[in-house]
Amino acid sequence: MEKFAGYGFNKSHAAAYALVAYQTAYMKAHHPAAFMAANLSAVMDDTDKVQLFHDDARSNDIEILPPDINTGEYRFVPVDRARVRYGLGAIKGTGMSAIESILAVRASGGPFRDLFDFCHRIDSRLVNRRVVESLVRAGAFDSLDANRARTFASVGVALGAAEQASRSINQSNLFGAVEGPSGPVVSLVDARWTEHELLQHEKAALGFYLSGHPFSAYRREFGAVVRTPLARLAPPPADEPARTVMLGGVVESMRFQKTQTGRMMILLLSDGTATQEVTVYSEVFDQHRDIVRDDAVLIIEAKVRAFRRGGDDAEAGVSLRIAAERLYDVAGARARFARGLRLAMNGEANVTRLRQLLGPYLKGPCPVSIDYRNGKARCELWLGEQWSVSPDDRLVRALHDWLRPDNVQFVY
Repeated sequence: MEKFAGYGFNKSHAAAYALVAYQTAYMKAHHPAAFMAANLSAVMDDTDKVQLFHDDARSNDIEILPPDINTGEYRFVPVDRARVRYGLGAIKGTGMSAIESILAVRASGGPFRDLFDFCHRIDSRLVNRRVVESLVRAGAFDSLDANRARTFASVGVALGAAEQASRSINQSNLFGAVEGPSGPVVSLVDARWTEHELLQHEKAALGFYLSGHPFSAYRREFGAVVRTPLARLAPPPADEPARTVMLGGVVESMRFQKTQTGRMMILLLSDGTATQEVTVYSEVFDQHRDIVRDDAVLIIEAKVRAFRRGGDDAEAGVSLRIAAERLYDVAGARARFARGLRLAMNGEANVTRLRQLLGPYLKGPCPVSIDYRNGKARCELWLGEQWSVSPDDRLVRALHDWLRPDNVQFVY
């Protein structure tokens, strides 16, 4: 700061900024939730900046509560000193007129009871299907029904029922009386999302992951392979060569740059603890282009080296340079590093069912073992080579549904 002050600003300019900095620091220290809500509301149309402030709030122990159709407002609002409610207006695909219309209906008629009550009371000219689906994707209806997939699949049915009710409510019978809404009773459409699908929908509505992170579902499984979270990744000492590390995370974004030898890609990798830029040179990218895409879960074997900004000056900052050497998707990482797939069949041994599930994925690289127990003994039975499988996520989900997740484990 002292070095910068020698040429950065004249005194009057520096004094003005110092005063603003002091006032801002005071507000953040003594009114943290209100300060964060104001900043989030000021940038609510820029999802990158919203994410930046969200991460800053989390690092300062301020919880950003998810959007809620019954308690949320258009802007971010402080709930108490340590909590801020997400602004409904910051959800992509909504708009001020639609949200203000919803808030006016809620203020006059009370909280919404369910999706059908919501669709019946809103003005469909202002709040169309796209707006409702965006609200569901963002989690605004979780307080009414925690199953977002079911609510999302039912939006069309609910809006259709509301439209039918509005047409019939003003119809007069033969005696001139006004009929109330009638017709068959409608219910929510049964549907389910995986955690990864839920978070993808959430990111589409908010611009980032709010309620969780896609890599969290794989953190425990790949813990023996990926031992260093991105937040704890550090450069090697200056007198040591580049270090090989295994990284894991989700592709947040990608961009390309031209080099003398072709093109290189720089991807932003996130694992829920931090984000890091990873350079993928053209020869590596050409080998793995089919698995590198937005929101893909990747395991990366990379070289990490120190990069000193500003040359050899002792006061210059040191940052990381990460260059990918090999990339794996989830199935590829399992095939490369897993010793096998272990299934616990306690009380649910069914050879026919097992054959049906494994059948489409046979002739893969991953051996399968059965961990079987009864009241007197336990054994682990490795199936033959003809029963080795491709460790596809679809197979894993099917086994989870049958045997429960804790009974399906990859051994590394």
